Amino acid sequence: MPCGTLRKNKRINCVRQDDLKVPSGHLFIFEMMKPHATPPTADLAEEATKGQIRQANEALILTAAEQVFAGAGFGGATMAAIAEASGLPKANLHYYFGSKQELYRTVLARTLKDWLVPAQVITPTADPRAAIESYIRAKMALSAQRPHASKVFANELMHGAAVVKGLLATELRDMVQDKAAVIDGWIRAGRMAPVDAVHLFFTIWASTQTYADFDVQVCAVLGRAELGAQDHARATEHVVSLLLRGCGLLGGENSGVSTRQVTQRHSQ
Repeated sequence: MPCGTLRKNKRINCVRQDDLKVPSGHLFIFEMMKPHATPPTADLAEEATKGQIRQANEALILTAAEQVFAGAGFGGATMAAIAEASGLPKANLHYYFGSKQELYRTVLARTLKDWLVPAQVITPTADPRAAIESYIRAKMALSAQRPHASKVFANELMHGAAVVKGLLATELRDMVQDKAAVIDGWIRAGRMAPVDAVHLFFTIWASTQTYADFDVQVCAVLGRAELGAQDHARATEHVVSLLLRGCGLLGGENSGVSTRQVTQRHSQ
């Protein structure tokens, strides 16, 4: 059969002896394309799309789970309620997470991970004020953006931390020990005031997470139905300036709160 012809929808390409240095008279036929084969790029595109759909659905489910677990606790929460809050079929929750227990563990692990990541700015070569301020602002932002996640975590701790105790004793402890050593190095170098570096983290967590965990109390005192963007901004500036002053990182400034912020406070 001549090279380049079709046989049952298959194009035949030929390589002769001169090309491959094989004995005279031999002819090698290679089928370069199989009929109806799916191009590799199409497979990759399909897999990418499936991955994006999975990520989007998991995000919807985890956000809904934070809300339901925060309101009802683990015992009172149901997969049906989480499915309704997510807008997805209940079967999807079991497909992605298997069980309520696994979904609960994932919510807690994700929350802790999101709390740990902002601390990575605390490095030996970083500016102490910029690094600590960045960490505080990130924690305040998380409390404003995902208060339900913080409440779920707090509730888990108040009930003995049976699910996350291992993470607390490993990942959280390792992070604190590592970053406390950095802060101690800054103190020895005279770059900030002497503080107990480990307890500084406890103080940061308490002062930032209170706006999520105890928002009902904060709202009651402020006379709000719920905390708004302006309330969170005011709280953030207060916490940042208070903690930076305690660390001796505001220099000769009278305070970290601007005249505009003080005026806003008295007008509310």
